Amino acid sequence: MIPKPTLRKPLGILMILALIAVWIVLIASFSDAIGGLPVLAQGVIYAVAGVAWILPLGPVLKWMETGKFR
Repeated sequence: MIPKPTLRKPLGILMILALIAVWIVLIASFSDAIGGLPVLAQGVIYAVAGVAWILPLGPVLKWMETGKFR
């Protein structure tokens, strides 16, 4: 039997896109302060920021699959 489609996956995709947009604005708002740092420090900060946005995706992806955040 085919499961009934839900809106969880399309809404989850929109939540992920919104999370990415918010993260971009947040990091960009600190660009002046980060730009004044040495180049190596900038690289480290942007590398960490480039990976850190993935952490909140776990609960969203879990909700998309199961309907529960926990």
